[in-house]
Amino acid sequence: MDLAALFADALTFNSLATLALLIGLELVLGIDNVLVISIVVSRLPEHQRDSARKLGLFIALAARLAFVAGAYWLVHLTDPIVPGVPFSWRDVVLIAGGLFLLWKAVKEIHHVVELKDEHAGGHVANAFGAAIVQIVLLDMVFSLDSVITAVGLTPNLLIIAFAVIASFAVILAYAKAIGDFIIRRPALKILALAFLVTIGVTIFLEGMHQHVAKAYIYLPMGFALVVELLQMRHDSNRRRQAGSAPQH
Repeated sequence: MDLAALFADALTFNSLATLALLIGLELVLGIDNVLVISIVVSRLPEHQRDSARKLGLFIALAARLAFVAGAYWLVHLTDPIVPGVPFSWRDVVLIAGGLFLLWKAVKEIHHVVELKDEHAGGHVANAFGAAIVQIVLLDMVFSLDSVITAVGLTPNLLIIAFAVIASFAVILAYAKAIGDFIIRRPALKILALAFLVTIGVTIFLEGMHQHVAKAYIYLPMGFALVVELLQMRHDSNRRRQAGSAPQH
């Protein structure tokens, strides 16, 4: 199918509906990316965080679009590596990515709870390159499943590419604000890291062919987030009332 035919197909009602569905899917997966990026860049000096965030996201976008370009090859990553052994390269990537995310989240929880940065005097080693590599690798793990799912929904690669770019623009616009909000609040940072532990376990189980319904993951996470935000609101109101109370 030539480019003109792809554009014509992308403008049909069914294709536009599929595009909206894919954008929604990419945005949901983008929540995972924002959490990962927020935690990774929090280990950098403040003046490097925004640069690392943007550079990592743009490289990750290029990698994801490369995945889309090779989407049909990517689908064959679900074929067994060795005949008779029920594990594919996709499974290997998901297992490795899930274990790495688990390790990263648990390590960061330990740093936050044990005040490692404060004990070190607040000086965090310059790990700009390592942060970029982590952002890109973890985004590729998240992208693998989303692109394979997208190919199952539509054969039109332009629609998939549009969905990836549109969701990327939203993530780029809000990643810094969300990341800074999390970093300034240790309790919320620990909650975000707990979410990453859950996501890491889910990715690992997917690689082991144990399907976990996403609703069972995201609904409890959303509920926990709402509870934490209400607690933060309560604390803020108490401080405001204490500050405005008449002095005797």
